[in-house]
Amino acid sequence: MAAPRYPTSQYLAGNFVTSAGSVLFRIKRPTLQLEICVLHQLTRDEWLLPKGRKDRGESIEAAALRETYEETGYRCTLWPQRMATRAPAPGINNIHHAEVAEGLVEPMAVTIRELREGRIKMIFWFITVAENGVEKVEGSQMEGENFDSVFLDAKAAIERLTFQSDREVAQKALDIVEASRQPIREV
Repeated sequence: MAAPRYPTSQYLAGNFVTSAGSVLFRIKRPTLQLEICVLHQLTRDEWLLPKGRKDRGESIEAAALRETYEETGYRCTLWPQRMATRAPAPGINNIHHAEVAEGLVEPMAVTIRELREGRIKMIFWFITVAENGVEKVEGSQMEGENFDSVFLDAKAAIERLTFQSDREVAQKALDIVEASRQPIREV
């Protein structure tokens, strides 16, 4: 039996949990300033990004949208961006490197958390945007969740986040959104 060519970790059913979350943006009118929604977990006094476990039979994208809505109270959509991806275009199978593509709604980051007893939690992060003119819906949280959500200026929101890993995800999302808002320069 041959060994894998690359270092490999494998987790079987029951030893991993799949989660999804998002960096939720809002474009403040009339200034067009970018804001990011952050959660204040009132019990532990932590500032977080919205995320949660994927339900059985649910796609990762649907889980990200559902969890973002449940925890923030804001309905949102995946926000297509120009970013790097290793996913090939449909019908293309020869790309083995990252390339920049337009209009992507792929995960923009994956966090792997090591849990106890050799288990892991994988969190797939997406870029979302609050639907135009949407108001916050109260009572959207699951029982036992104790969050208050607030939109802050994007840079202030990133600084407010408690955990460095959340700050890195939010900063990368902001970098992608800002780069996507710039016109493509031809060389």
